[in-house]
Amino acid sequence: MKRSLQQIAEAVEARVEGDGSVEVGGLASIGSASRQDLVFVEDEKYLARALECGAGAVITGEFAAGKSGARKPLLICRHPKLAFARAAKFLREREGLDAGVRERAVVHASARLGEGVVVEERAVIAKDAEIGEGTRIGAGCSIGRGVKIGRECEIYPQVTIYPGSTLGDRVIVHAGAVLGSDGFGYVRDAKSGRYEKFPQVGRLEIEDDVEIGANTTIDRGALDETRIGRGTKIDNLVHIGHNCRLGENVVIAAQTGLSGSIVIENDVVLGGQVGIGEHARIEEGVMLGGQGGVLPNKVLRGKGVAFWGTPAQPVRQYLKQLAALARLSKK
Repeated sequence: MKRSLQQIAEAVEARVEGDGSVEVGGLASIGSASRQDLVFVEDEKYLARALECGAGAVITGEFAAGKSGARKPLLICRHPKLAFARAAKFLREREGLDAGVRERAVVHASARLGEGVVVEERAVIAKDAEIGEGTRIGAGCSIGRGVKIGRECEIYPQVTIYPGSTLGDRVIVHAGAVLGSDGFGYVRDAKSGRYEKFPQVGRLEIEDDVEIGANTTIDRGALDETRIGRGTKIDNLVHIGHNCRLGENVVIAAQTGLSGSIVIENDVVLGGQVGIGEHARIEEGVMLGGQGGVLPNKVLRGKGVAFWGTPAQPVRQYLKQLAALARLSKK
C-alpha cells in the first residue's frame, strides 16, 4: 500500500524535510532501491550515497538536517533503524478487502470468527475455536478444538495449534510451527522396564506481540501451563518443553532447546544452539552466547552479564580458561 511521507512521518514519529506529499509503497537497501522505496541511514558516512540512490525518500538521523540539497525528501528522527521497521509495518497494514473463508477451508459451525478474519485454502478450524478480528489463518493450518487466537494475528501456512492453546493479540506464527503438543514426559516401571506416558493435560498461553519462527515447537504444560510472555521473539527451529515460563521481551535464536520446567525471566537473550536443562532458571537481563549450556537446576543471574560455554559461566572467566588451555597445549 502506498502512503505519503507525511503519513509515514506521523506513524513513526519523524519530521519531513522536503515534499511530504511524495508517496512510497516499499522498502529496500540503498543498492537496490527504486523511486517507490524508502531506505534508511544510521551513519552519516552513508548519507551521500543514500541521497544519490534511486530511493524516493530516506529515513535518517538529526545529522542529516538541512543536507539533502532538495535531491530527495528526508524523514528525520532519533532512531532511523527503528523508524524504518515501524514504517515497514505501517506500509503492510491490510485494508481487510480480502477477508473471508476460502472455498476449500473447513470451519466448524460452532467456531467464532471476528470481523475481517481470513481463512485460507485447506485450513481447518475445529469446534469452539475463537479467532479474533483481523487475524489471518494461512493455508493448510490446523486449529484445534477450543483454541483461542486474538486480534490481528498472522498464522502462516501449515501451522498446527493443539487444543488447550491460547494466543494473544498481534501474534505471528511462521510456517510449520507446532504449538501445544504433548511434552516429553514418561514414568519408568522398574519391574517391567517399560515407560508409561505421564499425563500431558495442561495448557499453552502465548501473550500479546509474540513472534514464533518456522518449524518451532512449544509443548503444553503437563498438569499446569507453559507460558510465553509478551513481546518475546523466538527464531526458527527452537524447542520449548512443557511447563516452561518465559518472561517478557525474551529473544531466543535458532536451534535452541529448552527442557521442561525452565524459567526464563524478562529481557533474557539466548544465542543460537543454546541448551538448557530442566528446572534451570535464567534471571532477568542475562545474555547467553551461542552453544552455551546450562545444567539442570542451575541459576544464571546478573542483569547485563554475558555467559558462554558449557557449563555456562561469565564470558571473561570462560575466555581466561580457554587461554589457559591453549598455553597448556603448547607445553
